[in-house]
Amino acid sequence: VQLQASGGGLVQPGGSLRLSCAASERLFSVKTMAWYRQAPGKQRELVAVITSGGSTNYADSVKGRFTISRDNAKNTMYLQMNSLKPEDTAVYYCNGRVTRLPSGGYYPDPGSWGQGTLVTVSS
Repeated sequence: VQLQASGGGLVQPGGSLRLSCAASERLFSVKTMAWYRQAPGKQRELVAVITSGGSTNYADSVKGRFTISRDNAKNTMYLQMNSLKPEDTAVYYCNGRVTRLPSGGYYPDPGSWGQGTLVTVSS
């Protein structure tokens, strides 16, 4: 799966951005996909997950502010980010194939990462 993330940029606190992740694989619709982020000096963390059927799951830190969605006809996943905070500053990555673990967590396929897009929230 080749993935192209876009939509990052500089935004003031309280502002909004929409990230896009376009996938090349025509089997996009059968995959569970996710957005992750990595802030400077921190480990990559899961932000949001969406299944092929549209079920979603979010990190507690973004619940109520971020919305993940997908358009299977366009092979594209989105992350609408509202009420952005400085702590949301990070490089955001999409992964085109994540697996739900028995523990309840998710395992991102190492070969299914997009290149990342930088989001900076600052006044």
